[in-house]
Amino acid sequence: MPRSMGCPAKNISLSLKLLYWAVFLLHHVASSYEGPWYDSAAYTECKAHPEAPLYGGGILQGQPDKVVETGQGKTETGASSPAYVLDNLSTGTRYTFSCWVQISGAESALVKARLTTGNSTIGCLGTALARSGCWSFLKGGFVLDSPPSDTCLLYFKNADPSKIEISIASASLQPFTAEQWRAHQEDNIKKKRKRVVAVHVADSQGNRLTQASISVEQVSKDFPFGSAISKTILGNPGYQAWFVERFNAAVFENELKWYATEPDPGRLNYTVADQMLEFVRSNKVTARGHNIFWEDPIYTPAWVRNLTCEELGTAVESRIRSLLNRYRGDFVHWDVSNEMLHFDFYEQRLGKNATQQFFQTAQQSDPLATLFMNDFNVIETCDDANSTVDSYIQRLRELMKGGAVLEGIGLEGHFNRPNIPLMRAVLDKLGTLGLPIWLTEMDISKVFDQQTQGLYLEDVLREGFSHPAVNGIMLWTALHPRGCYQMCLTDTNLRNLPAGDVVDGLLHEWETKEVAGWTDDHGTYSFEAFLGEYKVRVAYGNKSAESTLSLPRGEETRHLNIQL
Repeated sequence: MPRSMGCPAKNISLSLKLLYWAVFLLHHVASSYEGPWYDSAAYTECKAHPEAPLYGGGILQGQPDKVVETGQGKTETGASSPAYVLDNLSTGTRYTFSCWVQISGAESALVKARLTTGNSTIGCLGTALARSGCWSFLKGGFVLDSPPSDTCLLYFKNADPSKIEISIASASLQPFTAEQWRAHQEDNIKKKRKRVVAVHVADSQGNRLTQASISVEQVSKDFPFGSAISKTILGNPGYQAWFVERFNAAVFENELKWYATEPDPGRLNYTVADQMLEFVRSNKVTARGHNIFWEDPIYTPAWVRNLTCEELGTAVESRIRSLLNRYRGDFVHWDVSNEMLHFDFYEQRLGKNATQQFFQTAQQSDPLATLFMNDFNVIETCDDANSTVDSYIQRLRELMKGGAVLEGIGLEGHFNRPNIPLMRAVLDKLGTLGLPIWLTEMDISKVFDQQTQGLYLEDVLREGFSHPAVNGIMLWTALHPRGCYQMCLTDTNLRNLPAGDVVDGLLHEWETKEVAGWTDDHGTYSFEAFLGEYKVRVAYGNKSAESTLSLPRGEETRHLNIQL
């Protein structure tokens, strides 16, 4: 509740004092930061000549591009590749690596950068789809969990056994402490998720009013942060209240998938999905549509798998139009052909142009929805040859060149142990495409205990929220009586688990909530706030006024003039 208007109060609440102190500390840390700033530069085109190394090469500065060839530096066919000898690597340090790669002996090949530490090997710290005759950019990184037992070796290998020669140029390895990495995150949040506001107060003659009381309350957040929900939320007022208190975005876990809405041919049933949509609508929650098709045949309805080619063509056309005409305008996104980098059921049956036709038909059926690719193991790891960052970009460009209206990048984010420098590098590269990026299904594997899940979740959420190219985050944490897919935020009684504590803490950290103060000698009160919608109340003597403030992303100070 806003405090009463009138003469300025002399005491500021303890919570506001703590808020001001936290803001001061954050600004002090940012202004006093010493060390290299992270370089987000990335390239997706194969170039005739490599660019200069980032950070001047970092700790590789002065090392030749091609060093001694050892057993680890050989491909599986016995062909040698460049390698870098690294001394004094430390645990906990965030290392970001980049280089330019060219091959000979094949038209193209997937090249992986790897690291051996004497007692272990990081199988992949970055990849590039390298070509002959031009240079491709590789960007990644790593964090050592344990001290190396020997001198480390950073080397390269091709993902398949073909015999090629790998050339490397402009290699760079730059270390950052955990504190430096966090400072970069906070700097991005300050620049991209927040904005400075100046409220100017004057009387009806235009005279600026000094010591006018200002009270600002955040009504909604700009950044979509949500979770998957399932039919278990229906008829469960406790779960519903818990969800709405935290999240402004939702995605239906399974209830829109083809096997759920049409279990038998022609027997359409949207009852559950309709009820879930009513819930999100009534609570002003943004909803993503997931999914129109799932390329994995295991999750394709059995009756669909048994159709002839002609029958399947008719069925998929009917599926798109039935689903999107019914929910036209209700879902802001649609994952059109889920996990197409790993599976290709429909293209095997209908031909290589099937997917781009899905996108075209979907766009015609609901032109207001943003159509997404959506896949796993893009930011989680680079060990999966099917879904490297370059594989994603290549497939996206193929579809767009063929006429698909593809406007969004969906990254599932089902993590094991996160490689945060790799995650940032992949986001850097995808961010050059200029398309909205959403982290669509984030969780941490249940192979870890709940405390570790919470620690890893905080790492990936901070990295996602702070990256300028990320437009929204969805958790894959729909609650069932049996638990959740991999990670739950609460138990079945809605008591927080460690991951839930992390989410609640970050949601609180990433909101402005309430700000209060008084205008200065120029009749102005300025403050910094997270993007979103606000109510602004002003009082001076026996006069008061209320206004709304919309705070979208922007570089300039947002000015609000209020007259009493």
